[in-house]
Amino acid sequence: MPKSAEQQRVEAKVLYDAYMAACPTREVFDTIADKWAGLLVNALADGPRRHSELRRRVAGASQKMLTQTLRTLERDGLVKRTVTAAVPVRVDYELTPLGRSLAPILGALKTWAETNIEHIMAARDAYELTGTGRPGPG
Repeated sequence: MPKSAEQQRVEAKVLYDAYMAACPTREVFDTIADKWAGLLVNALADGPRRHSELRRRVAGASQKMLTQTLRTLERDGLVKRTVTAAVPVRVDYELTPLGRSLAPILGALKTWAETNIEHIMAARDAYELTGTGRPGPG
């Protein structure tokens, strides 16, 4: 008798190793390492928001990019989309329990980036000044 998809996942779980090329956890890295996904999860950490609120909060993201990213987050079980019948129709996005478990991690990454951006920009400048594409000595 063939194994069900759930049985196969349970057996494969023992073998999950993100360093392996075929590991499905790499798809998770693809999703959460995306800048828009990280910013949207952070923007939703304080509670549900409408698409227009997210667009204002996450400057620079096009409507199309926000929609695609929210769909990906919804597909992966990180975001819940709620449609309320009204005129006009109201659509809210919020983190699921799984998404809420990820929010502190991505929040820490956001804080780290904001705290260290000056050091990173200085390192980039130093790298470029060498003219060789490599940082100078020391």
